[in-house]
Amino acid sequence: MFTFTVETKSGECHGRAGRLSTPHGEIKTPVFMAVGTRASVKTMSSDQLKEIGASIILGNTYHLYLRPGQDVIKEAGGLHSFMNWPGAILTDSGGFQVFSLSSLTKVSEEGVLFRSHIDGSPHLFTPEKVMEIEMDLGADIVMAFDQCLPYPSAYTLAREAQERTTKWAARCRERHNRSDQALFGIVQGVAYRDLREKSAKELVALDFPGYAIGGLSVGEPKEIMYEVLDYTVPLLPEGKPRYLMGVGSPDALWEGVARGIDMFDCVLPTRIARNGTAMTSKGRVIIRDAKYARDFGPLDAACSCSTCRNYSRAYLRHLFKAKEILGMILVSYHNLFFLYKMMEKIRASLVAGEFNQAKEEFFVNYYG
Repeated sequence: MFTFTVETKSGECHGRAGRLSTPHGEIKTPVFMAVGTRASVKTMSSDQLKEIGASIILGNTYHLYLRPGQDVIKEAGGLHSFMNWPGAILTDSGGFQVFSLSSLTKVSEEGVLFRSHIDGSPHLFTPEKVMEIEMDLGADIVMAFDQCLPYPSAYTLAREAQERTTKWAARCRERHNRSDQALFGIVQGVAYRDLREKSAKELVALDFPGYAIGGLSVGEPKEIMYEVLDYTVPLLPEGKPRYLMGVGSPDALWEGVARGIDMFDCVLPTRIARNGTAMTSKGRVIIRDAKYARDFGPLDAACSCSTCRNYSRAYLRHLFKAKEILGMILVSYHNLFFLYKMMEKIRASLVAGEFNQAKEEFFVNYYG
């Protein structure tokens, strides 16, 4: 039910074009995945996501466990039915959110005791509990429970978290028993090369169907992130998908693909859209700026999305100044459309053997 095939390997870099088959459809890689943390990609309907070409989206175990609850989603027939999404879904384990959003009370070998950021109620996440939640949610791809640390973190703490992540991954592997789900392990180790290498080797020995690289895009300079990828990705199996978690800026997507990453996710395109910032072929546009008050041209003349075909910059600026929800919807739609089309271009350039040229042209146009 879950297969991954590498179809083309670039001769210019470590990038590859592939296909990921899931119970809810086929995914062409490399792929960017929109984030629907609480069973909703903010401001976007399922129909709109289908229109822009989304084949897989994310949900988050921590948030869905707290609200509406795994029992509600299970009773609804799983996450696909609950949110009316026919495509594939990946659920994060909630590890990042537990360590960043909640009020932690205790981290132990057993798991994490924390208080909900909603009402302060106490909860215990163990690897086994997280697997039970993710099996009830019913996503196509589920993530092992991991301990994610911020950057920078002391070596001693990073080593403890890495070792704990491996132990928890083994327990997740033991508890997970849904044959229609693929369980991915998550490589941790902050920016310490020996810990990253140790984590990768230990997780590969557990033989997961896919592997994620976590604990990046958490405050470190991008040069550090790329360096970590340079020495970590080659340690992961060639024939299995590689997922870089929480990364979604255009430059990082190009650079990640060049280093052999197949899957990406990030809230960036919809988050900045809600603040009135658009990604365009000529770089970012802050649509609230006064210079767009009488600009009746499209948001991006090179874009064919419905926002750019039907609405002017002046109108979009007006919506944001008037605090109309429609502005957020239209720019979110555009930003996701822009990234999906960019990923299609990246894939095509890999297949055609023109990745470096395509990357250079994009960077010149987008970043100047």
